[in-house]
Amino acid sequence: MRPDNDTFLKALLRQKCDFTPVWLMRQAGRYLPEYNATRAQAGSFMKLAQSPELACEVTLQPVERFNLDAAILFSDILTVPDAMGLGLSFVAGEGPKFAQPVRHEEDVKLLRVPDIQKTLRYVTDAVSTIRKALNNRVPLIGFSGSPFTLACYMVEGGSSKDYRTIKTMMYTRPDLLHQILDINARSVTAYLNAQIESGAQAVQIFDTWGGTLSEPAFKEFSLAYIQKIIAGLHKTYDNETVPVIVFTKGGGQWLQAIASCGADAVGLDWTTNLSEARAKIQDKVALQGNLDPMVLFGSEEKIRQEVRRVIDDFGVVGNGGHVFNLGHGINQFTPPEAVAVLVDEVHRYSTSFHR
Repeated sequence: MRPDNDTFLKALLRQKCDFTPVWLMRQAGRYLPEYNATRAQAGSFMKLAQSPELACEVTLQPVERFNLDAAILFSDILTVPDAMGLGLSFVAGEGPKFAQPVRHEEDVKLLRVPDIQKTLRYVTDAVSTIRKALNNRVPLIGFSGSPFTLACYMVEGGSSKDYRTIKTMMYTRPDLLHQILDINARSVTAYLNAQIESGAQAVQIFDTWGGTLSEPAFKEFSLAYIQKIIAGLHKTYDNETVPVIVFTKGGGQWLQAIASCGADAVGLDWTTNLSEARAKIQDKVALQGNLDPMVLFGSEEKIRQEVRRVIDDFGVVGNGGHVFNLGHGINQFTPPEAVAVLVDEVHRYSTSFHR
């Protein structure tokens, strides 16, 4: 069943909308005092993510506070490699760490596509719990990391500044990296389909580190596997189309290639001009983005001015085709009041573009 406010889904499918819908990457997070209280109650990030009830609570917090047009599942992209048995932990001040990084042929041979219902049931339970709690107010977005982005963490053993370990593998043992990426692609396909079956009405693939690659490496080691995932996803579920968004941070220079991968929408970071992007893809897919998250530290008037600029950049909308978002995740120090201003201005200003 379509939600009461289905503008987000209409925009992704380039159907006529009354206004430009808005949601924010990382909209449920540390900038919200209510999130911090719930996380403290849970005791840790992983305990929060692994509790369907608490994950539901924090997913709904920004939807309750702001007039957002979509909710996004509260989880983490690294749940998939964790389900493969790599031993995920979050170290204060250092970010995610894997106890068993994948760096040698023997490590790769041990990798298996996880049984989603056994290892990631807490995620699918969270999706169904959130859908019920939303009560058809707005759509629910499911998500996963891209195969290459997951591989970066798996091979590096955590975050990296230069991706030296995975790029060394890419240039010395590309066969090993391709094996990892194939397993990741099959895992992500199963994972996203399970989210869709549990109630996700759209899904986003976060290709966060695809933009660190050269053009030929991006097409071979990232985009090709995203394409495989999209080909294997449910196109419809419960008689409703399930749109797919691909977001490659730093991927604006490969816009035409990404727009041809089978996705319904392409997310853009703040370095890409939306009008030029539209011209390049000729409205073949919807576009999502792309306000610089740091704008939210400006004055109210500056925030409203920059919101209007992004909407102006996209231009007049015959059909839908634009979902307003940040160019990356919201910063943890963002004042919540600034988000309220952003959402208000998107809805207020965009209506004249949809007449």
